[in-house]
Amino acid sequence: MRYPFLAGAAVALATAVLAGCGSSGGSGDGDREAAPGGTPSAAASPTPSVAGPAAASGTPRPEESSRTPKAPAGDLTPATGSFTKKQKEYLTDRVPKGMDPAAVLQTGQETCDRLRYLVKADRDIAVGAIVSGEVTDAEPAVSHLCPQHQDLVDEAALGYADGTYEDAKIRPGRYRAPSPTKACSWQVAGANGKTLASGSSDTGRTVEITLPESARTFTSTGCYAWLPRGDNG
Repeated sequence: MRYPFLAGAAVALATAVLAGCGSSGGSGDGDREAAPGGTPSAAASPTPSVAGPAAASGTPRPEESSRTPKAPAGDLTPATGSFTKKQKEYLTDRVPKGMDPAAVLQTGQETCDRLRYLVKADRDIAVGAIVSGEVTDAEPAVSHLCPQHQDLVDEAALGYADGTYEDAKIRPGRYRAPSPTKACSWQVAGANGKTLASGSSDTGRTVEITLPESARTFTSTGCYAWLPRGDNG
């Protein structure tokens, strides 16, 4: 089912579908567990952004966290209760020294919550949100906390967000932008910058392109996210 009013805006979809998340608490389809100590982790923020749940929870963003000394694995214990094996695997090398590991775990759980609600509304929107960065740091969260969504991460790894890609980063094949904005445009160039294909769309409806073997540069603006067609080799 397509949602034309959501064109180019997984953020808007997340706002709508997560409106009731606060009342659902830790219940649902088992994507997340209650935070250690019996306190359910907070409901996912209703508006995902590029900053992601880190901005809302006070957890450092990935680029900041990578520069911060991490707590040893032996120090990853909650104030009460205990972490599961998978939770501890997720937390390893991710918790800055001096930070409550439960807060970092909550970030991963919120990522799983976002994916759970988005995929129920529209799978393409869920994959596009990972591609575009609207849902941040999805790979480690899915790998350890909600592996049932691994197919979303795998597909997103083959997609393209808006931007410019060159040479080795271009994978020939057919792609679709399921929720472009009304200012979507693209260009595919070959050797010496020769334009091989270009186009635009102001409808907000799904558009498709083909990246040929001869493509050397691919540029997309306002198309939000390009997902691989199932018939790509």
